Amino acid sequence: MTRRLLLSYLSLAALVLLCLEIPLGFVYSRGERERVVGKARDESESVSMYASLSITAGRAERDLPDRAAHCAERIGGKVVIVDESGGLLATSHPLSTAEVRGLAARPGIAAALRGTSTVDVRTSTIGGVQYLSVAAPVRHGAYRQGAVWITLPTRTVHSRVHHVWLLLALGGLAVLTAVAVVGFAIARWTGHPIRELERATHQLADGGTATPVAVTTGPPEVRSLAATFNRTAARLEHLLASQRAFAGEASHQLKTPLAALRLRLENLESGMAPHARPGLTAAMTETDRLARMVEGLLAMARLDESAATREPVDLDRVCAERHRTWTPLFEQHGVRLVLLGDPAGQVLAVPGAIEQILDNLLSNALRVAPSGSAVTLDVRRPPAPERRFHHRPPDPSRPSRVALHVMDEGPGMTEEQRRRAFDRFWRAPDAPKGGTGLGLALVQRLTHASGGEVELRPARRGGLDAVVRLPSARPPAHSHPSGREGRRRRGAPAVPA
Repeated sequence: MTRRLLLSYLSLAALVLLCLEIPLGFVYSRGERERVVGKARDESESVSMYASLSITAGRAERDLPDRAAHCAERIGGKVVIVDESGGLLATSHPLSTAEVRGLAARPGIAAALRGTSTVDVRTSTIGGVQYLSVAAPVRHGAYRQGAVWITLPTRTVHSRVHHVWLLLALGGLAVLTAVAVVGFAIARWTGHPIRELERATHQLADGGTATPVAVTTGPPEVRSLAATFNRTAARLEHLLASQRAFAGEASHQLKTPLAALRLRLENLESGMAPHARPGLTAAMTETDRLARMVEGLLAMARLDESAATREPVDLDRVCAERHRTWTPLFEQHGVRLVLLGDPAGQVLAVPGAIEQILDNLLSNALRVAPSGSAVTLDVRRPPAPERRFHHRPPDPSRPSRVALHVMDEGPGMTEEQRRRAFDRFWRAPDAPKGGTGLGLALVQRLTHASGGEVELRPARRGGLDAVVRLPSARPPAHSHPSGREGRRRRGAPAVPA
């Protein structure tokens, strides 16, 4: 906005200066030329009267050369005096024979010899320099005695005109500079409310609390916009705070009655008839499911409450730790948990996000994996660039991503089910009992908060491949094994893929 206002001020000032200075320059140029022409005309009339007196007194040959030389020196030009037949009487500078013979044929001298009452003023070019030519008749009463021809170089006029144009240009530049300084200050002052509004908007967009924008300065339109923004920001902040408070408080308040309900159901188990125990078991299962749903809602509420900053996280350490934690539970269900992949190093993620992502994905995989199958936890670095003669270096502005795969051998999902799997509370029609429909939604939220992306794909062995891509915290290596060759089971000898 500041640049546009400054540009408008400068454009308007430049337009005004052009409208004023260009006519002023032309007026001064015309006045300077008219002044020189008037001076030459006066000199020609003065020399003409002197020549008439000298010719009448018979002193033309003695007086006229000195007079012509003196006049030429005073005006800085040339003076030529001829008789009634065009013969040379006096000159201030030497003339060649051809020039002397051609004097009577010159337009200005010819007109003066005809006795016209007007002075013939012409501009000609002689020797590459412009001259101003003035011719006047020499008369004594009605008797024509000759003519006077004066030429003046116009270099002086042109230099003075150019000097004036230069002064006008410098003055205009000085005015534009002053307008730029004053206009910049005015533009900054005018745009201050807009910049404050922009700052508050960025602050609100980044997840912070928007500071109210002052509505006492600036144009009426800007004050109205600032007041509207303050109301909108306050309402949005109130709605978000209410939503976060409701989710968090509801989740916290539900945990206590759920725990008490679980305890009461367990106390009823000892005194319940055998035929009623399946119903009690189902009730306890639903209670556990409701407790997990509450935990998921609480986790999402905590994620909404703070826009956590991404930090470098050792992905290899987290994967190894979750592998050790989940392996005993997988063995109890007769499912093998395999950890594959090359060392990936550090990735950028929200603190605690990778642990929750892996827990939810492994829990879902264990729920659908048949006994005797395997769930694979595979870490894949970005593939190395192909070596070519004209290989371009990697773009540092686009960080590489590390892919984290959790693959099972369960029934999998259809394409439509994979699209809806990340919706809250959505569960597949044939999904095992006990799920809440919040696990994959929480995985997606945590992945996006970490600057990554997640998708579900069909696995090669008929199950589901959950792929989580996270930005790497270090630049990609120049070369490393890619594909399935060279991949090893962590802490074990190489196994075929």
